[in-house]
Amino acid sequence: MATVQKSLRIGEVTAREIEELGVQLGLDFSGTANQLLNEAIRMRRCPGIVFTSGPSGRRATVAGTGVDVWEIIATHKSVENNAVRLQRAYSWLQESQLRAALAYYAVYPDEVEARLAQEGRWTADAMAERYPALAAMSGPQGPRRRR
Repeated sequence: MATVQKSLRIGEVTAREIEELGVQLGLDFSGTANQLLNEAIRMRRCPGIVFTSGPSGRRATVAGTGVDVWEIIATHKSVENNAVRLQRAYSWLQESQLRAALAYYAVYPDEVEARLAQEGRWTADAMAERYPALAAMSGPQGPRRRR
């Protein structure tokens, strides 16, 4: 990604908070500020979307739900882009929440497609190869019992 150097005046409290967050994230000041700005722009362009952290990093999530955008898009594709079937699949979500996920995908398709590809690689065989201890404990009947 190409970068441009700009001068920016920010308040002391904001600068301190960015520095503290950077320590938590393991990022320098510039990296932390860039992440915050990027996410703020995305949330402004797509109201109803927030960013959450987890073992797989930061990801776009429908606000107040814990449901990631990529999950809704995967379901949307699996129901052949049928809005009624999508609403049935996520009956606990409001239509506006589903539209927020679809709008995010429309604006940032490459990001969502990359995540869909990443998630698609987690087959049962891939899990067993990556985490053999888990595979060794499970079988068709579920986890093995110790004797």
